[in-house]
Amino acid sequence: MTGSTATPFTADDYRARLERAARAAAEAGLAGLLVAPGPDLVWLTGYTPPAVTERLTLLVIAPGEDPVLVVPALEAPDARKAPGASALVLRDWTDGKDPYAATAALLDASGRFGISDNAWALHLLALRKAMPAGSYTSLTEALPMLRAVKDAAELDLMAAAGAAADATFEEIRNVRFSGRREAEVAADLDRHLRRHGHETVDFTIVASGPNGADPHHEAGDRVMERGDMVVLDFGGLRGGYGSDTSRTVHVGEPTDEERRVHDVVRAAQEAGFRAVRPGAACQDVDRAARAVIADAGYGEYFIHRTGHGIGVTTHEPPYMIEGEEQPLVPGMCFSVEPGIYLPGRFGVRIEDIVTVTEDGGRRLNTTSRELVIVE
Repeated sequence: MTGSTATPFTADDYRARLERAARAAAEAGLAGLLVAPGPDLVWLTGYTPPAVTERLTLLVIAPGEDPVLVVPALEAPDARKAPGASALVLRDWTDGKDPYAATAALLDASGRFGISDNAWALHLLALRKAMPAGSYTSLTEALPMLRAVKDAAELDLMAAAGAAADATFEEIRNVRFSGRREAEVAADLDRHLRRHGHETVDFTIVASGPNGADPHHEAGDRVMERGDMVVLDFGGLRGGYGSDTSRTVHVGEPTDEERRVHDVVRAAQEAGFRAVRPGAACQDVDRAARAVIADAGYGEYFIHRTGHGIGVTTHEPPYMIEGEEQPLVPGMCFSVEPGIYLPGRFGVRIEDIVTVTEDGGRRLNTTSRELVIVE
């Protein structure tokens, strides 16, 4: 069994992230950042509120100023225990007071601010009322690369999450598929991921036969049988960092066509991986994988982007898609997951998480990409 790894980040790590965020905000022409509870707040401070409610919790980052965490007084003791708390000024407020006026007093009333994508409309509208001359943009739109480049400790956690997902696949390939419902195998995946240290499981896709042509199929009551191609896509958070891998298995012996389609996807996934190198554009990864599938005559059946970033969330920038010219930088982590989806028949997807190195890329998933035969 693989246990969860303790978070290795120190107050100095969080201080460096806060300083990086402030610099990035200034370079983007923003007066500051407003960070609500969620993955950005965890990444910047290590703080997760005991509950997300209508009471305002907001991290205020303004270039040239100390970062301030506005927090309800009843939750201030928990906030003070956060690993990044010493890098912050805590400003608590009590029920009956106006936290939005207190927050506005920290800000340039006419400034433009990046705000967390998951901030509640309730809070944003109240801030706009308190600062009618201010304006806002989503944090992902303003600073899409803020969390994209991982440091060595983060990469270690990403690798551990990938290894746990790989261990899960090695176990699941040995369970019985034939005669069982998709949901039963999905439950097996969930159990194994947790046993190998995942604190949360975000998805366990088990898409058999014609359901495999739906990339985000929810595992259901379909009973699998010999002759089914089965797409497995699963992952979650381990040690606060994401795993996500896909493999396609076959119940019993596949047909020549099924093997051919799987071979095309495997070649496309390899091409996408080999396109990973510093300075290449994100779209180059998509182009490399897509070209293999198009050349094989299946271009219209590859219906999604080739990949997405991953870190403290399982989907985040950057995205491997046509039109994304963001250069790859060492430390970025993202999926490479081409697929072919034949409506009413079957689907195939193969996915690894890849990190950019100084001279190419490194897979964080290492299980076989061959077509695995299951019973």
